[in-house]
Amino acid sequence: MTANTINTPTKEQLQQKIQLLQKEMEEKTKLAEERLNQIKRLQADFDNYKKQLEKEKQRIIELANETLIKELLVIIDDFERALNSPEHEKSKEGLALLHQNFLKILTSHGLNRIEATGKKFDPYHHEALLREKSDKEDGTILEEIQPGYLLKSKVIRYAKVKVAENSTIGGAKNG
Repeated sequence: MTANTINTPTKEQLQQKIQLLQKEMEEKTKLAEERLNQIKRLQADFDNYKKQLEKEKQRIIELANETLIKELLVIIDDFERALNSPEHEKSKEGLALLHQNFLKILTSHGLNRIEATGKKFDPYHHEALLREKSDKEDGTILEEIQPGYLLKSKVIRYAKVKVAENSTIGGAKNG
């Protein structure tokens, strides 16, 4: 035997070595793909966490605004009562301007008055305090007793209303 024949692997040995390396490479590729997928999932989870944290932060800010605005609604009610009072005609102009500016500021922070009089009663926006016989369609709001308000899309105070009640059954009046 020569030195070349001792160190030279056979064709079978080379094929086995190739198969072993291919199998090892497939395992490493599979492992790399698994790790890449784990990293992608972690990145997606982190992005979702950041979005959720931002939403929660925004919600906390809105809740803080809601508390403040709820407290200020009492002042709006007082303004409206003062404006409807027959006393102090000269001061009414100043009060009206102050009321208008106050509402403008609150509106810019997302406060909106709930429409009531003449509208159909909506339990998600209105609180019926009284029902009154009327020739208007059943469930129509006849009078707003206290205004209601939305902050963004959330009701922070329901409109207190008087609702029409009529005796129409099936489109025909009883009598």
